[in-house]
Amino acid sequence: MTATFAESENNNVAMTKALAAKKAAEKRPFYRKLYVQVLIAVALGAALGHYYPSFAVPLKPYGDAFIRAIKVVVAPIIFTTIVVGIAKMGDIRKVANVGLKALIYFEVASTIALIIGMVVGNVWKVGQGINADPSSFDPSTVAAYAKVAHNLTLTDFFMSIIPKSFLDPFVHGDILPVLFIAILLGVALSFAGERGKPIVSFLDSASVALFGMVRIIMYFAPIAAGCAMAFTIGKYGSKTLVDLGELVVSIYIVSILFVAIVLGGFLKLCGFNIFRVLSYFKDEILFVFAATSAETMMPRSMQKLEKLGVSREVVGLVMPGGFSFNMDGTAIYMTMSVLFLAHAFNVELTIWHQLAVLFVMLFTSKGAAGVTGGGFVALAATLPVVNAVPVAGLALLLGVDRFMAEIRAATNLTSNIIATLVVGRWVGAIDMDVAKAEFATGFVETDETRAWENPHAEMQAAE
Repeated sequence: MTATFAESENNNVAMTKALAAKKAAEKRPFYRKLYVQVLIAVALGAALGHYYPSFAVPLKPYGDAFIRAIKVVVAPIIFTTIVVGIAKMGDIRKVANVGLKALIYFEVASTIALIIGMVVGNVWKVGQGINADPSSFDPSTVAAYAKVAHNLTLTDFFMSIIPKSFLDPFVHGDILPVLFIAILLGVALSFAGERGKPIVSFLDSASVALFGMVRIIMYFAPIAAGCAMAFTIGKYGSKTLVDLGELVVSIYIVSILFVAIVLGGFLKLCGFNIFRVLSYFKDEILFVFAATSAETMMPRSMQKLEKLGVSREVVGLVMPGGFSFNMDGTAIYMTMSVLFLAHAFNVELTIWHQLAVLFVMLFTSKGAAGVTGGGFVALAATLPVVNAVPVAGLALLLGVDRFMAEIRAATNLTSNIIATLVVGRWVGAIDMDVAKAEFATGFVETDETRAWENPHAEMQAAE
């Protein structure tokens, strides 16, 4: 009886906050919403790139500056979130349970993405009729990617997880080594008990400041998105897009259907609606689509996931881990691009060739995580498996890779948001009442609803 009364009280509190947020949202002019600002900026950027390319191309540094500013805080946010989450969880078996189930989900989702890309590539036969001549392509145009891919071995991948020093991964922004250090320190602090609490408290407070930095930087997101889109259209132009439009369109369609049907199915099993999730995270997805960098919206997505009622330890472990092990957008791009090149060069791939490619991609799609041009590097690492498809043929994709990178990045971010919700539900680490109330109103940034960003704010308000 007491438990039922407590649950009822929690529901009432959640709904009261939701109604207050909804009223606050209704008072805000539509043009102050981030997704509206990003959409307007992207449209203006595309028009600028099309009509004034000479002016649009030099705008690239402004988009890059925003991405660099966000990436400054990504590693520290991952570190503080994971350490605090594990230390407060206490029971290491719970941490292991979350990690194991996350890895299982990652493998299932990314394997399905690879298989779907392979099947559609065989059925659609994109690239057939191009009749490309390998000798007409300059290998030097893709030499840099091929060199990185050549050094991409299984041993190097595992060794890259262990950093050379404590600060090295923070300097270079490498996610996997940061995860490694954070998990070790979190476990150590949980064993330390009372003596470790001052460090946990300090890191908890530091995370509040770091998320505050993200909020400040996000004011410049629309400008960055507009500049990035202006550069893309101005540099590569719509003619390049038309020439290889079928490949770009096919990858867009498959990625969208994968999110809606496959990932939407996973969410349905967990009691969520895919369209509500996409609507809630539309700001982040739209920006990532324009800027082609999924990691930039990781901190803000982590904030929102916590606000949806997902526990901090699950958010801290699953979301960053997904950016190394769950790149579904990259997986779809890789399989479809390999088959596109095979069709373009009139190379017949047997079922055994394709199975070999599929197996290698299970590694290369993860091994290139954090590498500049990761998707392209992973593709260059996979092609040697099929000797008949020349690596120099990647030059055929260079012109449209930026356009494919947009949907690739958006799919990667979306898949990892969904992965966090699914794993959180799987381990029972989501408050569904909070999630339902939050989905009912949508994310609202007001003075009243920012308290969640600071765990001490509600206490201070009560005093």
